[in-house]
Amino acid sequence: MYLSKNLSLKEVTKSVTAKRLGISNRPTIGHMENLKAIAEHVFQPLRDYFGKPIAITSGYRSSALNKAIGGSSKSQHCSGQALDLDGDVYGSPTNKELFDRIKDHLEFDQLIWEFGDKDNPDWVHVSYKKEGNNRHQVLKAIREDGKTKYIPF
Repeated sequence: MYLSKNLSLKEVTKSVTAKRLGISNRPTIGHMENLKAIAEHVFQPLRDYFGKPIAITSGYRSSALNKAIGGSSKSQHCSGQALDLDGDVYGSPTNKELFDRIKDHLEFDQLIWEFGDKDNPDWVHVSYKKEGNNRHQVLKAIREDGKTKYIPF
């Protein structure tokens, strides 16, 4: 099943951790609607613009999976509203190019430059809400005293 022309449900639900621990990572109908919305409004426009594959390193997470990996209890991954993108997996586009394209041209709720350095994040977190207002919040994730901290970008 495809969420958009170039994004399959399998790509956004695949989890080695869920498989290893026997945790179900099957989205509900409501989660599926959110996944389709982010696929159509964020992923597919990026894929069409760059014309190259973009890896999903984390998509939907069931609450059990999110707990198992130590994710935030407020994670939008659990509602099907967030994707972690990594263009560097295929070499192009770069994560910075993905980040900039989303920031400057697409509708989003939250956009996070995830670690990395000043030139390129390690990956890009993006969320999109199909209902309500998208906040256009742009953040940078850093490690401080062994903890992840989010600061305005």
